[in-house]
Amino acid sequence: MLRTVTLDFPDLPATHAFAARLARLLRPGDAVLLEGPLGAGKSELARAVLRAAAGDPALEVPSPTFTLVQSYDLPAGPAHHFDLYRLDGPAGLDELGWEEALDGIVLVEWPDRLGSLAPAGALRIALEPGQAEDTRHARLSGWDDRLGRLAA
Repeated sequence: MLRTVTLDFPDLPATHAFAARLARLLRPGDAVLLEGPLGAGKSELARAVLRAAAGDPALEVPSPTFTLVQSYDLPAGPAHHFDLYRLDGPAGLDELGWEEALDGIVLVEWPDRLGSLAPAGALRIALEPGQAEDTRHARLSGWDDRLGRLAA
């Protein structure tokens, strides 16, 4: 059974600090699945992770809502940010280069669209908006070998 950790982010700096911890732990072959309703902070977290992993806080990280995937060359290797909101299921993933992307780092918003193609060893981050603006709750599961360092 996977261990689960729950974290609260009281503001954007706390979300960005978590993203920086996550970025330091990423390595090729990792998948991070970002779950949660619209407005939960999935895109904000993905942007912060990519900027931290690139070592560039000004890195342009456009939302892949319409392109479905954006790719980045990071010091740790290639990274791919998928937003699958507009997909009905895994049928269109081949055209997006899903299998090839798995050799690098993948961040996936709306991972329920992956169906059976969801990587078994992925880190799952379920986000929920908090009561106040820019607050959120996160439930993490997976990555049992690194989860403790991520939750610190």
